[in-house]
Amino acid sequence: MELLDGKRIADEVKQEIAAEVTLMIANGKKRPHLAAILVGNDGASETYVGHKEKSCSQVGFKSSVLRFPETITEAELLSKVDELNNDSDIDGFIIQLPLPKHISDQKVIEAIDPKKDVDGFHPMNVGRMTIGLPSYVSATPDGIMELLRRYKIETSGKHCVVLGRSNIVGRPMANLLSQKGYPGDCTVTLCHSRTNSLTEVLRSADILIAALGQPEFVTSKMVKEGAVVIDVGITRIKSETSKSGWKLVGDVKFDEVAHKCSYITPVPGGVGPLTIVSLLKNTLKAAKREIYG
Repeated sequence: MELLDGKRIADEVKQEIAAEVTLMIANGKKRPHLAAILVGNDGASETYVGHKEKSCSQVGFKSSVLRFPETITEAELLSKVDELNNDSDIDGFIIQLPLPKHISDQKVIEAIDPKKDVDGFHPMNVGRMTIGLPSYVSATPDGIMELLRRYKIETSGKHCVVLGRSNIVGRPMANLLSQKGYPGDCTVTLCHSRTNSLTEVLRSADILIAALGQPEFVTSKMVKEGAVVIDVGITRIKSETSKSGWKLVGDVKFDEVAHKCSYITPVPGGVGPLTIVSLLKNTLKAAKREIYG
């Protein structure tokens, strides 16, 4: 069993991006600029945006955060999105989700200029990704592809089972791994809460990607010997063994499953560190006009 060390891979990619940014600046080009819109005072969102700002600094990006109260109207937020769309200094920006209930997430996402949609959520980018055109791929699926690529894990002809059908992880993950090329050329099964004989389907996986959002759902009996297991889930649960009284766990019961795997991601430290790196990669592509010219 080998751990898939997302933090190590993330550090490698950051170093590569930083070197490219240094070269861009030396050649008289503009420093890439990533912005974020944050509405309200959600602690998890604040933490994520803080990590984003730190990562931007590490690779030489310019970074800015626009903070708004939870009471902002949908019309006001859409106006701010339009301002960022038309700001030539900003290469890409994200809207930190979820938004307050009185604002439509989808309406705001669709208002973003696809050229600046570095989260990869706009229907145009989702569509381009689906048919295999260059696009901004959403962070978690892109991070998983990077992990498979860097560890040189064989994917061609393998049976990949994706557990969870969200538009952010499950669906794009299944699509990417079914496409031609590497990592790809998998035979993919997409499972969800209505899947019959779920244990049997999971146990048939050469590569299992757990993105269900249910802590420690995947147990030893659901995983075959030698499988590659990618755990996307992260949930804080009570723990009597930690000083804080809490611990972070994934969708996979790690202690029970790990010994059966050829590779497995830890939680934390597996997929998570690569999500922000994917955002940085997309911002660099935006700055270089690689996707839309």
